[in-house]
Amino acid sequence: MNPAARRPPASLVSSWRSRSTELARQAAVRHVKPLVSVEVWDRLRGHSDPPRPSLTDIAKSTGTDKWGVHFYTPHYERHLEHLRDEEFVLLEIGVGGYKRSRQGGASLRMWRRYFPGAQIVGLDIEDKSFVDRPRITTVIGDQTDEKVLRSVLDRFGTPLVVIDDGSHRPSDIRATFELLFPMLPDGAVYAIEDTQTSYWPEFGGSEDRQSRDTTMAFVKDLVDGLNHEEFLDADYEPSYSDTHVRGVHCYHNLVIIEKGDNLEGTNKHRVLRKRFGFRREAKD
Repeated sequence: MNPAARRPPASLVSSWRSRSTELARQAAVRHVKPLVSVEVWDRLRGHSDPPRPSLTDIAKSTGTDKWGVHFYTPHYERHLEHLRDEEFVLLEIGVGGYKRSRQGGASLRMWRRYFPGAQIVGLDIEDKSFVDRPRITTVIGDQTDEKVLRSVLDRFGTPLVVIDDGSHRPSDIRATFELLFPMLPDGAVYAIEDTQTSYWPEFGGSEDRQSRDTTMAFVKDLVDGLNHEEFLDADYEPSYSDTHVRGVHCYHNLVIIEKGDNLEGTNKHRVLRKRFGFRREAKD
């Protein structure tokens, strides 16, 4: 007998395979689906959501200068990605557009798209209310006015992210930080943009890189403050930023500051025994 004659018809084989596949699917639905999350079940079925756009992708589509003129967005994403699906308040000082009619707000729209659960607040000395949308609200006020800053917190809640893209003048940057940073919770992120003005006298900076009045001089003090417990000045009193800044990240024209406890302790008394008059106790 011809061996081919003993083979079942192709249509029957196809029917058996379809039936086997259906039985396997039904078994998986009964026994596997109840044991795994929706996300895992979707992956097992070969389903997946399209990748979410990066902050840089969103910046390109909204037209903010945080990508292109500057290249801040990869740094921001590194420090803020963990908040992407959280509900929180983001305060950006400086809406952009200056005094030009109906100009500005591109970065606020970028933040709104990147953080779908966040309330975005923009503070500017000009009326930028044309930017307002659901989850974007602009406020008129000076960044160095304590009453204005407190009113923003009273109205919207305490920000978890603050971005100073305001006047870029060192005196304003320092004053705003000194007022606002103590109001923020641990875990907050405080960004200062356009620190290049530290070197530009036209913006209150100085060509002298050793000047003590610039934004970057202030940032260098924050970096020293990270190690305040190692100072040897017996009468040194730690400042608020010394004890509450736990990280300072410097990039081209951008500084990102992390708020948190900065009291890890020191081993200077053990290492510098002679300086501190340490003497090993005599053995019995």
